[in-house]
Amino acid sequence: MTMKIRSHPAHSSEHSLAHIPIQYAIAAAIFMTYGIQVCPFLDSLERQLLASIIIGLFVCMYLVRRITVKAIFTSPIKQFKLDMTIFLGGGIVLALGNYIAYDFPLVAGFRVVIGLSLLGFFISLQLLLQNEQRMITQTSASSNEPYSSVAKRIQTFIFGLLASAVVVMILVIYKDLEWLKEIGTQHSLEQAALWILYEFLFVATVFAGYSFFITRCFSQNIALYFQHQNSTLAKLKKGEREVKVPITASNEFGTMAEYTNHMIDSLSSTEATLKDTRDAAILAIASLAETRDNETGAHILRTQEYVYALGLYLQENPRFRDELSPENLDLIYKSAPLHDIGKVGIPDSILLKPGKLTTEEFEVMKAHPVIGRRALEKAEEQVDELPFLAYAKEISEGHHEKWDGSGYPAGLKGNDIPISARLMALADVYDALITKRVYKPAFSHETSRNIIVEGKGKHFDPDIVDAFVAIEHRFLEIAERFRDG
Repeated sequence: MTMKIRSHPAHSSEHSLAHIPIQYAIAAAIFMTYGIQVCPFLDSLERQLLASIIIGLFVCMYLVRRITVKAIFTSPIKQFKLDMTIFLGGGIVLALGNYIAYDFPLVAGFRVVIGLSLLGFFISLQLLLQNEQRMITQTSASSNEPYSSVAKRIQTFIFGLLASAVVVMILVIYKDLEWLKEIGTQHSLEQAALWILYEFLFVATVFAGYSFFITRCFSQNIALYFQHQNSTLAKLKKGEREVKVPITASNEFGTMAEYTNHMIDSLSSTEATLKDTRDAAILAIASLAETRDNETGAHILRTQEYVYALGLYLQENPRFRDELSPENLDLIYKSAPLHDIGKVGIPDSILLKPGKLTTEEFEVMKAHPVIGRRALEKAEEQVDELPFLAYAKEISEGHHEKWDGSGYPAGLKGNDIPISARLMALADVYDALITKRVYKPAFSHETSRNIIVEGKGKHFDPDIVDAFVAIEHRFLEIAERFRDG
C-alpha cells in the first residue's frame, strides 16, 4: 500500500525538543542515586569522582545523540532504536571502564548495563512518542517510515513495562538479599526493613513516573489521530468536500486516513456526477417545455445567467446576504430554467397563438405557474427532499408576481414573494422585452432598461432594479453570448 505522506526533515522537530538535556540530567541523577544503592562497588568510589564519571558519561551520550540526529535522517522508530543503542553502549562503556580502572567484577558491570538500559528504554520510548506527537501536530510524516502496527506497539509497550518492572524487582530483591547477608547483626531488622521500604518507594516512584508520562503521551497521540479523523468527518458532514485527513503515520490510523480520503474523493466524484446529471435533466426538461412555445431555447439560458448575475451582485447587500449565500444562489441558478415548465399544460391554441391573447385566453395562460408548481411537487413526492426543487417551485409559481401585489397567481406582495421568484421576474421580463416575439418586435436595451426602471417599486423589487442598473453591462454581455440562433 502506498502511503501519500509529506516528508519533513526529522531533525527539525528533534532540535526543537529542548527538554532532552533535562531528561538526560534527570536520568543521570536517578542512576547516580540508585546506582550507589544497587551496586556497592559504585558506592565504594568517592562521591565527587562518581559524579564526574556519570555526568561525563551522560554528556557524551547526549552529544552522540545530537550529532547523530543532525547527520542522519531517521524515522521515529529508527531514532528509538538509536536512543536505546546509545544507552546500552553507555552502560557497556561504563562497565568496561570500571572493570579496567577499578577492577569491578563483571556482575557489577552487568547491573550497570541493565540499569542504564532500563533508563534508556523509558527515555527512548518517551522521546519516540513526543517526536511522533510533534509530527502528528504538524500533519507530516516520514515517507521512508515502515508500517508499524499500533496494536503491536501497544502490546510491546505493555510487555516492555512489565518486563522492566520484573527486571527491576529482581535486581532490587537480589541486591537486598546480598545486603542483608553482609550487614548481619549490624542493624536491627526494623531498621533494615525501613531502608528496604524506602528503596522500594524510590524505585516505584521512578517507575510509576516514567510509566505515567509515557502512557499519557501515548494516549495523546491516539487522541490526535482521532481528532484529525473526526474533524475531517465533521467538516464533511457540513457539506465541505475539499477536505482530507492528514496521513501522519504508517500505521492503522494512516491506513484509515487513506481510505477515508479515498471515500471523500469517491463521494465528491459521485456528487459531481449527480449534479451534472441533475443539471442536464433540468435543462433537457426545460428545453422540452420551450419547444412547445414560440420562445427559443436560448431564453432559458439567458434568464438563468441574468438571475445569477443579479444574485451575485446582491450578495453584498445586507438585506440579501443570508438568502443569497453561495450555496443558495447556486441552487437558484440551477433551478431557474424550470420557471416556465408549467406551459406544458397550456393548450397549443393558446400557447402558440400568433397574436395577442384574449382576456379568457390570458386567464388560461395565467394557470401555468400553478401547473408548474404542481408538477414539481409530484416530482418531490417521489424522492427525498431536494433543495433545488424547493427553489424551482418558488420560481415556477412566483415569477409572475409583482412587488405591488398586482401579479398572479396568488397576488403576493413585497417580501412575501420569494427572492428567487423576484430575481426571475426581472430576468424574464427583460429577456421578453429584448427578444422578438410573434406579437411584438425586439426592443432595444435602452428601451427595455427604461421599462424596467419604470416598474421599480411596482412590478419589481426596488433593490433588484438598482442591481440591474448597476450591472446592465453584464446583461448586454449575456444577451450577446446567448443570442438566438
